[in-house]
Amino acid sequence: MQNTDPNLSVRLATSEADRLAAQRLRYRVFVEELGGDGDLVDHEGRFERDAFDAYYDHLIVVDDQRSEVQLDHVVGVYRLLPSDRKTPLGFYTSGEYDLAVLEASGRKLLELGRSCVDAKHRGGAAMFMLWSALAQYIQERDIEVLFGVASFHGTDVDALADPLSFLHHRHLAPADLRVRAVADQFQSMDLRAESAVDRKAAMRAMPALIKAYLRIGGFVGEGAFVDVPFNTTDVCLILDIDRLDPRHRALYTGERP
Repeated sequence: MQNTDPNLSVRLATSEADRLAAQRLRYRVFVEELGGDGDLVDHEGRFERDAFDAYYDHLIVVDDQRSEVQLDHVVGVYRLLPSDRKTPLGFYTSGEYDLAVLEASGRKLLELGRSCVDAKHRGGAAMFMLWSALAQYIQERDIEVLFGVASFHGTDVDALADPLSFLHHRHLAPADLRVRAVADQFQSMDLRAESAVDRKAAMRAMPALIKAYLRIGGFVGEGAFVDVPFNTTDVCLILDIDRLDPRHRALYTGERP
């Protein structure tokens, strides 16, 4: 994978044009590509937005060859909220998962969400640049635990039985990190016995972002959340930096492995 691109830069959004361009990118990916929707989605203007956007940092990858005036200069985005920033809405993830076990831990948390990359930049430098900038953001704020929802496309849980069961049996978070899908919409991921899971099919169906977090030592919370308006089945990813192997921990802490 190409790790640098002279036409790309990465930074936190600093202007209304940056934030609108991030929402325009999210519209292209989550609405046009994946069929999602929501109460505050602006179909006429082509912006995917919600009430949480105003309180979060937006880490963006900018393509200098694209137009800021046309709001298409943002080609990658991560939405971030550190736990020491109190907002009237709390965490977005709280609408899908009970976060009490994390919030009571006293550790410094970072919620991640709305991650996406423009189709023309997938497989190139943009995602690498986002991850590198995210690591720097974490180091600067002494973050200890990362979490956020990640999505499978579609709401047919039976069609996702292999990957959801694989996550439940092989990557369920330890008790001190094990958030749980909210009771009124709890969807068990224990859909098949571990011996009955087709591992190859499970990995083929696993979104790239989820696979990336699993590779570096991520866990999932208990239960899935079926988000019908957004046309996704969500899991909660948790990454405890203290539990990573030395090589991966060094990326987020700056310590020598």
